Amino acid sequence: MYRRHRASAAFSLSFLSLVFSITAFSSSYWCEGTRKVAKPFCKGDSKGDLCIRFNSPDGNGSQAVQYIWETGDDKFVEKKFHAGIWYSCEEMINEEGETCRSFISLTPASDRGVLWLSIVAELLYVVLLLTGNILMSVEICYYSSVIDGLKINAFSAVVTVLAGLLGMVAHMMYTTVFQMTVNLGPEDWRPHTWDYGWSYGLAWTSFACCMAAAVTTINKYTKTILEFKHKRKKLERSFRIQYRFPEHTAPEKVCNVYVNSFQNTTDDPAHALRSLRHLATISVL
Repeated sequence: MYRRHRASAAFSLSFLSLVFSITAFSSSYWCEGTRKVAKPFCKGDSKGDLCIRFNSPDGNGSQAVQYIWETGDDKFVEKKFHAGIWYSCEEMINEEGETCRSFISLTPASDRGVLWLSIVAELLYVVLLLTGNILMSVEICYYSSVIDGLKINAFSAVVTVLAGLLGMVAHMMYTTVFQMTVNLGPEDWRPHTWDYGWSYGLAWTSFACCMAAAVTTINKYTKTILEFKHKRKKLERSFRIQYRFPEHTAPEKVCNVYVNSFQNTTDDPAHALRSLRHLATISVL
């Protein structure tokens, strides 16, 4: 029962990690901030603080002198932007909506290789998380053999640990690429202020859940092995006392005596023999 609870806890953590990683990978809110851009000229009857107004003493004639009253910071406006692995979007001035550009095209040429490695690592991270979820779900629903369940448990632990390492490397590489793009990217994109967004936090939460699932899975495997070894030692000790075997007696003889005695008292000898073979296999581990 306790092993089933630990398996369910590991599966829940791994499933949360998978959902968080897919959500973060597909979003464009890894980083958020503002860009400082010059205000456009007001057109027609448009007025407001988001465009530069003209003031002319004579509204007629093309030779009239026009005055611009905005000076210093008044000539600039801050536009919000957000960027992810795939896109960088910023709001439009005096209009609703956003304009988006590929983040790969904004990255300096010297850092695009690192960005592609980050993308590949993120994809492998998602694939390994999905594989670990499938293995854990099979383990929960698998009732045929304890040994086979332990094998699946060990393999899912290895896959989950590898997924966590890949996720950590991918997140760190993207962080490095974004910081280099801020310093060396196009002039018409460089942010004035920026900070990490909710997708970035979600990505690292996914990594934390992944490593917690891996630790839970390894803990379940270790505890199961220790429980079987403890039960085997108690079984050998009880048979040594009952049949007065010497201490150097091989465990196989103890198992044979146990099988012979157990077959005489149970209605399913084949099941008893399978259980003892599983126990003997675990004793070798």
